[in-house]
Amino acid sequence: MKKGKVTVRCIFVDDEPMGLNVLLSHASKIPNLNVLGAFASGTEALTFLQNNEVDLAFLDIQMPDLSGLELARILSPAITIVFTTAHPEYAVAGFDLAVTDYLLKPVGFSRFLQAIDRTIANVASASGGDNLNDFIFVKTGYDWTRITLSNLLYIEADGNYLTFHETDKRILTRMKLSEILEKLPNAAFVRIHKSFVIAISQIDKIERHQITLSGQVLPLSATYRDDLLARLD
Repeated sequence: MKKGKVTVRCIFVDDEPMGLNVLLSHASKIPNLNVLGAFASGTEALTFLQNNEVDLAFLDIQMPDLSGLELARILSPAITIVFTTAHPEYAVAGFDLAVTDYLLKPVGFSRFLQAIDRTIANVASASGGDNLNDFIFVKTGYDWTRITLSNLLYIEADGNYLTFHETDKRILTRMKLSEILEKLPNAAFVRIHKSFVIAISQIDKIERHQITLSGQVLPLSATYRDDLLARLD
């Protein structure tokens, strides 16, 4: 099974120092986000982009010399654009430019992550790859915890709670199985029961009604058996 990581090269453009600092703080928590620069004006960013390639640009909309809307219109179509602003009335104009996301200030980490996930999908698709991001973040209490997918054995559902069983630890979060399935790369994980999703690469043995992976025996439902076998064929 193919594994790897997509590195996203990004810049931030915002004339408000506080807004820049918040975004840079969020970005520092994401390993495969390569921040190439942070600029206080659109003209500074444009000068930088003349000699540097980026995948993603976070643009404030209201800036004195060159607005985010104006900058977005002249950037290369290959650059994914995410607008950040305190003014929701610009949303329609933003989406008319086919931007990937539109974040309202103050930008929370969860919304920032959503924008990054969309960008990673775009970059992977453009390069002909699958969804190669090797981690996700899940909320644990008031914090966000990173889960490395290559270390994830299986996910167990119990009502509105999920337990992520990694090779060296367990992580509990309040979340539905249907929600996490939208975040996982389809090629690497499969549902085998109403309460279990497993990493295909960790399977040791498949029997009629159960699966063994890394020494752990889990139930295999007839509802999901055919899909599993088709994925392995």
